[in-house]
Amino acid sequence: MIFPWGNRKRYNDFSTHLIKEFNGKVQKISVNAGFTCPNRDGAKGVGGCTFCNNDSFKPDYCKAGVSITEQLKRGIEIFRRRHPEAEYLAYFQSYTNTYGHTEALKKLYEEALSCSGVRGLIIGTRPDCFSDDLLNYLEKLSQKTYLVIELGIESTSNSTLENINRGHNFECTCQTIAKLAERGILTGAHLILGLPGETRQQMLAHAKILSSLPIKFLKMHQLQYLKGSVIGNQYMKNPKRFHVFELDEYIELVVDFIERTSPKIIFERFASQSPYELLLAPGWKIKNFEFVHKIDKRLEERNTWQGKLWED
Repeated sequence: MIFPWGNRKRYNDFSTHLIKEFNGKVQKISVNAGFTCPNRDGAKGVGGCTFCNNDSFKPDYCKAGVSITEQLKRGIEIFRRRHPEAEYLAYFQSYTNTYGHTEALKKLYEEALSCSGVRGLIIGTRPDCFSDDLLNYLEKLSQKTYLVIELGIESTSNSTLENINRGHNFECTCQTIAKLAERGILTGAHLILGLPGETRQQMLAHAKILSSLPIKFLKMHQLQYLKGSVIGNQYMKNPKRFHVFELDEYIELVVDFIERTSPKIIFERFASQSPYELLLAPGWKIKNFEFVHKIDKRLEERNTWQGKLWED
């Protein structure tokens, strides 16, 4: 069976998208541009999101204080050993990468694009950190290079966003996505499944809500209880207060989520694995490619696919 996205894979996947877009192997290279967040520096709050420990996803070469150029060179050297033919996307990952004056941001983005082998940018950020001036610049930039704005949505529930100290509501998210879409800028969304207080039904409802928005990509993962995060500290004090996904339980949730998601959305990720020295739970000890294999297998066993239960 050939699915609406043009192949036999049971969901619309990011790797295939990149191969089609660039006609070959493309690798994301993370950079740390030294940003903070408005819910850390006091502009909207302090302490950051309750689930967050940025050290859980920063590669060793990716350090604030080292130039963007040097970080990219180091990252490319590592990946070139296995994939000498690859090209690269600079991924502004840590904290809020549109939180600053437009002229300063432009210098950082354009420094990354000037590096040999870099074909485009992925900019991770929050929905509440865009000026009209920056949006206009990003519109022009997207017409010259591959550009994705990756928004941390985390949840479509305002009560959850308040509980995790996010500092903005879901209405803000929808408004920013609309502004990006009006300018033709590719938009990705980041979602966490299992945030405290959300039921299984509420988590599956995220699929329908996000499918109604003009987003291109979706990256999601299970809630991880991390050392150094607020939720991690709460979990260590009283783990019985919190629900931790069993692996098979989470696989079934993801498959149910895939069924309810519009075929137009490209899935980039379903799960994440933080460094063991920071991870408190869940302790699945499974690599991302092994998790994807389990998802593929379960979709086949259930004879289901992305969008099977989606209603326009």
